[in-house]
Amino acid sequence: MTSSRTRAATDALDPDLDLDTDDKKPSRSQIKREHLALQSLAEQLLTLPRRLLEELSFSELTWVAINETARIKDQRALRRHYKRIANCLARENTEPLQALLEQREAQARAATARQHEVERWRQRLIEEGDAALAELISAYPEVDRQQLRSLVRAAQRDAVRGRAEAPRRLFRQLRSLLDAHQQEG
Repeated sequence: MTSSRTRAATDALDPDLDLDTDDKKPSRSQIKREHLALQSLAEQLLTLPRRLLEELSFSELTWVAINETARIKDQRALRRHYKRIANCLARENTEPLQALLEQREAQARAATARQHEVERWRQRLIEEGDAALAELISAYPEVDRQQLRSLVRAAQRDAVRGRAEAPRRLFRQLRSLLDAHQQEG
């Protein structure tokens, strides 16, 4: 333990020497969090299609670990294998992989939002009828009005009877309409 006098005397001899500061190494908790994040990244990496993985530039050691994954069936062994891949990823540049995963996640969110939008339109058309139909036609003027009107009427009848066939057809029609509109715009 250094007293303040000893420290002051040492500082007077060598002003560049600072005994109070360490090299600011990360804590064990921080290292563990980073390694767990790499394990999660390894699990996500293994869910990607092979063609996307080949676009990323990994070392030979990482590719060997990725290729060995297919033969591992035991869950405990698979957990250990994720740790092995995480160790390989620690030596790699993971920014392209993270960008790819974020892009796929954004696409999945957009697809989910599209499904919810189609479902909202279908519910409104079945419940509100002509008022919602007029609003849909004004929002999407390229729609085949007669076909959509007959699908809405059939879906309303089937909803009352507890059948799902016509509401499904209406859903598919709305999904193709919104997808076509999105591709145009």
